[in-house]
Amino acid sequence: MAGVRSYARLIGATALVALLAACGGKSAKEIPLGTYTAKQIYQRGEYELNTRKKPKDAAHFFSETERLYPYSPWAKRALIMEAYAYHESRQYDKSRAAARRYLEFYPADDDAAYAQYLVALSYYDQIDKVGRDQGVTFQALQALRDVIEKYPDTSYARSSVLKFDLAFDHLAAKEMEIGRYYLKRQNYAAAINRFRNVVQNYQTTDQVPEALERLVEAYTALGLTDQAQTAGAILGYNFRSSPYYDSAYKLLKEKGLSPKPKGRGWLREVYRQMIQGKWL
Repeated sequence: MAGVRSYARLIGATALVALLAACGGKSAKEIPLGTYTAKQIYQRGEYELNTRKKPKDAAHFFSETERLYPYSPWAKRALIMEAYAYHESRQYDKSRAAARRYLEFYPADDDAAYAQYLVALSYYDQIDKVGRDQGVTFQALQALRDVIEKYPDTSYARSSVLKFDLAFDHLAAKEMEIGRYYLKRQNYAAAINRFRNVVQNYQTTDQVPEALERLVEAYTALGLTDQAQTAGAILGYNFRSSPYYDSAYKLLKEKGLSPKPKGRGWLREVYRQMIQGKWL
């Protein structure tokens, strides 16, 4: 955000004082802005953002700069700052719209990477608790991937990688929550489908050890001992120090079983790939 920082760093004192004096006691949206220059309106936006800490009002002034003076150099500055101010005021839809306009108008500009990052943040910062619908999480993942792929050498890409991993884990946690719900109600087939999804499709997340342990629970409850033992073997191979392995091992022993690969099926395939270094 080098360009944005440079824009927001200094305020032209003389022009700003003149603008503030002219505003008198009027609220931000009552000011007849058409009588002021693009620079003056833009600087008022900076003042609202940096001094008064009112990003919503700041976004108004940045937006007006762009609207009243669309072909001025200040319009480009105002548009990226508008996206930022809207994000700071948690108006994520407006932030995303402004950032996308910036990308459309100035795709090769230095701040294009930051605009793309703001699009991703507008989704990421809306990710709610695990119990909520995960549509926004999928959108965040795609937007974060766009940052990583389009601007790989930037700090925004590095930040996006970290956020991508967290959002990915969030989806896995949702699967686990639903799986535990089914398991508690002895709907073992539905529970297994959820835990299988975590093991197969969310292998890099922190949810995998518990998913394997829950598979041991579900398969032993159904009497499918080969699958239960294989799940235990995978858990022991990768997560022997995990408390989930201790729980799975104890459960298997109570049934006269041991954690080792048995039979055929999707878990045996996972085990085979794991031994060859293709899994986890």
